[in-house]
Amino acid sequence: MAKPENQDDQEYKARSSALRLLARREHSRLELSLKLRQRKIESAIIEAVLDEYEVEGWLDDDRFADVYARQRMDIGYGPLRILGELQQRGVHRTPECLDEMTEEDWCRRAVLLREKRFGLEDLQNDWDEKVRQARFLNRRGYSGSQVERALEARAPEQ
Repeated sequence: MAKPENQDDQEYKARSSALRLLARREHSRLELSLKLRQRKIESAIIEAVLDEYEVEGWLDDDRFADVYARQRMDIGYGPLRILGELQQRGVHRTPECLDEMTEEDWCRRAVLLREKRFGLEDLQNDWDEKVRQARFLNRRGYSGSQVERALEARAPEQ
């Protein structure tokens, strides 16, 4: 017959599960909390373990936000999408790497993404294609002005 779980087993389970998850990748406090709740661990134990891990420096929402934002930027996402995804993960501060980016940097990234995906054809006379590309860039998280600038970009004449 299985022994009933006591407080120590729950705490051990929370600590070991959290540490294993953090060893794989950075997590926000909210993400880690949700994953531990899925493992049927009591909220009070989860909060105590996560508080301790924050003090130890093993769990840090700012570090998570920075790593996450850099990864998303590298694969072509814009500032609006990145900030929205961070908020969904419980981080409501703007990471430093996003603060360092200028509007010009974001426009350049939008142009590079458009060039990689569609090329830099002139879209003045092709409204349907212009709308299609604009929707794509909007879904990727670029602002209206960034999308506009990207759609105005032309390939350099050879």
